[in-house]
Amino acid sequence: MSILFSGSELLEIALGIERNGAAFYQALADKTHNRNAKAIYDYLASEERKHLDTFQGMLNTVGQYQPPEAYAEEYMLYLKSLVDSLVFSNVTEAQQKVEKISSEIEALDTGIQAEKDSILFYTEMQNFVRQPDQKVVLNIIGEEKAHLRQLSQLKQTLQT
Repeated sequence: MSILFSGSELLEIALGIERNGAAFYQALADKTHNRNAKAIYDYLASEERKHLDTFQGMLNTVGQYQPPEAYAEEYMLYLKSLVDSLVFSNVTEAQQKVEKISSEIEALDTGIQAEKDSILFYTEMQNFVRQPDQKVVLNIIGEEKAHLRQLSQLKQTLQT
């Protein structure tokens, strides 16, 4: 028997990923003394918050998945474990990762890798969602690809 995830489940995961990303970029903005880099990191944190809004709007239109009451706590722990295994495991880890970054380019490379990991995760998850939720997954992938393009363009700006 295969495991099926609903679009709302994937959107809950996406919300966790975006929260972690926003914390990462905000911590970078707070740390840097480079005005141009700060503007970029503030922009990226803002973009992550926009993604949160986008995914929340998508969740509102898809409807909320309600696990059986007897399993609600286990279900939420399960969703958290999926989020924790991706990109940054939580907001605190995302903020702590900033302390280990030694350059602006390394910071953007970390963001680019996080976006690639997210795209890969959502692409793989397409195999596990019900047919009616395929559009939701495609929308998530589209949002992440747009963010990856933005990060790559911002990296080029810093390198010139």
